[in-house]
Amino acid sequence: MSEQEPSNKLSSSISQAIFTVNKHAKTASNPKYLYHLKKEALTKLIKENKAKKIGLQFSNNPGLSQQRSDVLVECGDYMFHIPPRKEDFNSLPHLGKLTESFRNPKTRMGLREAKTILESYTGLKDVSSSPPKNRTYQKPVFKRLGE
Repeated sequence: MSEQEPSNKLSSSISQAIFTVNKHAKTASNPKYLYHLKKEALTKLIKENKAKKIGLQFSNNPGLSQQRSDVLVECGDYMFHIPPRKEDFNSLPHLGKLTESFRNPKTRMGLREAKTILESYTGLKDVSSSPPKNRTYQKPVFKRLGE
């Protein structure tokens, strides 16, 4: 077994976790943290040369603008989009419209497992999902009418 294999297996599970988090973020009631987790994981993978920016593509969901471009990132067998930085417009080629011919491979990973993998990889923690603080129960005080 080569030294490269554990690293490839690690990036494979991370890319599967990013795929799972991204899939759930599209339908989540509060997707902000999930998208942040995805972006931070991809940014770290790019810095470690385990993922690569391919180019810019027009977004299918430009929000309030007429047209918006996202950065296409290749991570293992998966492709993801992240918001561009200013320098991306100067350094990356523009690939035009999204191609419908490519689909990411299916994966069977639960959201909880995916979040755990990405949180341990990035060091982020979801503060909104922390357990509520234990509150002591106070009995209601009833007063007679007029007291």
